[in-house]
Amino acid sequence: MESLNDLIYGFGIALDPMNLMYVFVGVFAGTLIGMLPGLGPISALALMIPITFNMSPASGLILMSGVYYGAIFGGSTSSILLNAPGVAGTVATSFDGYPMAKQGLAGKALAIAAYASFVGGTISVVGLMLIAPLLSKVAVSFGPAEYFALMVLGLTAVVSLSDKSLVKGLIAAVVGIMISIMGMDLQTGTERYTFDSIHMLEGIDFLVVALGIFALAEVFYMLLKGSNKPQERNVIGSLKLSKSEVKEIAAPIGRSSILGFFTGVLPGAGATIGSFLGYSMEKRLAKDGDTFGKGNIKGVAAPEAANNAACGGSFVPLLTLGVPGSGTTAVLLGALLVMGVTPGPMMLEQRPDVFWGVIASMYIGNIFLLVLNLPLIPYIARILDAPRPLLLALILIFCMIGVYGISFSTFDLLMLLLFGLIGLVMRLYGFPAAPLILGLILGALMEESMRRALQISGGEWSIFIDKPISLTLLAIALFSLTAPMIKTAIKRARSA
Repeated sequence: MESLNDLIYGFGIALDPMNLMYVFVGVFAGTLIGMLPGLGPISALALMIPITFNMSPASGLILMSGVYYGAIFGGSTSSILLNAPGVAGTVATSFDGYPMAKQGLAGKALAIAAYASFVGGTISVVGLMLIAPLLSKVAVSFGPAEYFALMVLGLTAVVSLSDKSLVKGLIAAVVGIMISIMGMDLQTGTERYTFDSIHMLEGIDFLVVALGIFALAEVFYMLLKGSNKPQERNVIGSLKLSKSEVKEIAAPIGRSSILGFFTGVLPGAGATIGSFLGYSMEKRLAKDGDTFGKGNIKGVAAPEAANNAACGGSFVPLLTLGVPGSGTTAVLLGALLVMGVTPGPMMLEQRPDVFWGVIASMYIGNIFLLVLNLPLIPYIARILDAPRPLLLALILIFCMIGVYGISFSTFDLLMLLLFGLIGLVMRLYGFPAAPLILGLILGALMEESMRRALQISGGEWSIFIDKPISLTLLAIALFSLTAPMIKTAIKRARSA
């Protein structure tokens, strides 16, 4: 009852005409930013900090949080239509979303993404409202050893789902980890894989690799496999879902929303890991798991529900502990400190207007996002009707603008070309892209968590199996990695 009264108080703040406008502007701007590869929510939020100077803390955070989850919501558009993930959290969406678009089901894929994002975002807000104080205590119990085990689990879950070869999946994951540790080691000052180039000292940005492996590789593949046949008109398809399709995606959306929320609660996990875990979980549970990656609607629903739920979950450590779980929430933390608000355990008592106002605005923002996106889907999807040469040029321009906008360096453009060629080779020889991308995302986090754990234990590796949580996670990771091999061995034994 107390939470309900607090929520009513929050709606009183969120429904103020100015705050209502900030919600709409935030989610609309976030959606547009998410659609464009290269911008990302971090850059947008950083630019908005000066705008929020003269706002009240509640209004400022309402605007910025709207941009954040709006960008995650809109990021699926470029993933589905162009195979160019707008933000890292929508990489997994492209695995089945893009094949659906190529099959003439772009409208349905975008509609499923919109519905799944809405449900995931709504469930996360309910969780944030009801169990934020309790979950904040659980998040505190996760130390470096537990985080390392969680990262290993996330990586092995995706590697084990490699369709054709577990070995190729492991190779791709190792390459991703190697890319993640390129540059100067901030702790020791050691240069790693820099090849004596000053451009490599800061490492390789995720966006350069992701756009190269997915979008640019797709351009090269279409050019390589192109034919002289006249291009058929792309069919956008209906946005309506049949009762059987709704029933098919209902359970994956619910499970992935819950998983994504709890993943988002853990500082350092976030929407990207949540989406990969949601995708891998559904592929394991589905009877038609072998069709994932070929246009399965559950492969779109699961990661979209998970990444939006993780977005809401990431506000738990931010608001209740003052701990940013990602680069995006770190920017939000900085904005709050600039506005004179210190997030932490006392925030619920000292600034309830900020806490409950933001939660209530998320309810409204999710409704705005659904109302905004569904009517626009037929118009957005018409990008597929562009002639193939124009479409390829458009993808190439988006990639180059997005990458050049990071550091204004032509070296990054050359790296984009390199990873495009690497992505083409991987595609031609059956190497999965998902383990490489997740290895790139988790590699640096795994290394940092491992180092901290070993510093705490004085170099004793037993710290990873002495703690019950980390031991359990590592055991699940080991099972996840060996299960496909055991399953294959059993099939061979039966056939023999």
